[in-house]
Amino acid sequence: MKNASKNDSSKKNAGYKAAEYVEDGMVLGLGTGSTTHYFIEKVGMRMVEEGIKVKGIPTSFQSLLLAKKWNIPITTLEENDIDLSVDGADEVDGDFNLIKGGGAAHTKEKIVDYAAKEFIVIVDESKVVESLGTFPVPVEVIPDASRVVIQALEDMGAECEIRMAQRKDGPVITDNGNFVIDAKFDEIESPAHLEIDLNSIPGVVENGIFSQMVDRVIVGTSDGTKEL
Repeated sequence: MKNASKNDSSKKNAGYKAAEYVEDGMVLGLGTGSTTHYFIEKVGMRMVEEGIKVKGIPTSFQSLLLAKKWNIPITTLEENDIDLSVDGADEVDGDFNLIKGGGAAHTKEKIVDYAAKEFIVIVDESKVVESLGTFPVPVEVIPDASRVVIQALEDMGAECEIRMAQRKDGPVITDNGNFVIDAKFDEIESPAHLEIDLNSIPGVVENGIFSQMVDRVIVGTSDGTKEL
């Protein structure tokens, strides 16, 4: 329980620090996950305490419900450009390449984060790695293509499994109505190339490698934050 508490405080510190970069009038990309939860929370608190006005573009049903809880007005990419997007990651390396998708929301996350003028990643210390690959790469696939996509991924050297839901029978279903295949590669030498190669497989909607997108990484610790 003590480690869990320490981890929560690290996530909270990172999320609250990122909220300091929010300015009045901004349109925000609202990421998904336990660390981004704290960012959305702090933005909502600043709206009440400081009177700032912002709009949010959620990357999942989770972030949509959190935004509504904190009375953050919702908009869309059709209506607005994004000034700042803040999101978490499952892994981040020294070149700011990411693996995302532990929450199965990486397709919308990539659309929103890529569209933003500035993209800040918030993580706790455990997510910072020398090279990507300990965490499997989530690959969102059209259900009818799952078997042939798995064959293609295995030909590329990955160990694959369709992600199964918890407290529900059957596979995880994304917000887009698709399956997620978790593809474990022994080594990811070039995240940028692998990102392109994965998306070239017919039936793949999007994969969880985010390369050459990040402007700033905020790492939360139990004592505060540090920026990379």
